[in-house]
Amino acid sequence: MTVTARFLRPVFVCLGAMIVAACGQSGPAPVETPVEAAAAEAPAPAPFEPTEADFKCIRDMHPVRGFFVDNLLGNLDGTIAAAESETGSVYPAGSVVQLVPGEVMVKREAGFNAATRDWEFFELDVTAAGATIRVRGADDVVNQFGGNCLACHEKAKPEFDLICEQTHGCDPIPLTPVMVKAIQNTDPRCPPVDNLPPEQLEALAMLQAFRDAASGN
Repeated sequence: MTVTARFLRPVFVCLGAMIVAACGQSGPAPVETPVEAAAAEAPAPAPFEPTEADFKCIRDMHPVRGFFVDNLLGNLDGTIAAAESETGSVYPAGSVVQLVPGEVMVKREAGFNAATRDWEFFELDVTAAGATIRVRGADDVVNQFGGNCLACHEKAKPEFDLICEQTHGCDPIPLTPVMVKAIQNTDPRCPPVDNLPPEQLEALAMLQAFRDAASGN
């Protein structure tokens, strides 16, 4: 029996770091460092609209501790630096964060949505032909299992910018690492992985049985 990853689109979670603006102070004006001056002069990213064509084989993205990242605006180094930080970091605009083929987060331009720290959530239908956006949005997106994406991600510690991992404060997801790896390895947009390990085949069969039971089949 051939089992693909399309049968499950689990929600993975995370929330943004809080930005505190300094109040006015009396006395001499502070001296800007060259880095601060450059940051102040850098133009803010213009509004952009992620499309279905932006969502590709998950394994073509950059792997970080079991999930994958990319950047739609070309700043992949900035996205990787944020993802690999052990103390947390604000992801740059254009960042794509994905745990499984059917769900993805994209960091939009500044001001997109304050409640989500400018993240947009997507639920995808994926086939060998590509991805189709099933649901997208900010604080009102609900996945196929009835879970609100923001409600999960906002439980992450503020310094992790809505991104959830085991130590980030989010509720655990009902997937083992083996299940996640099996789903990633069966993304239909990717070249097939020959000879999946027995434990991954077993995990896929368990997930298929769970979906069948949930749908009454």
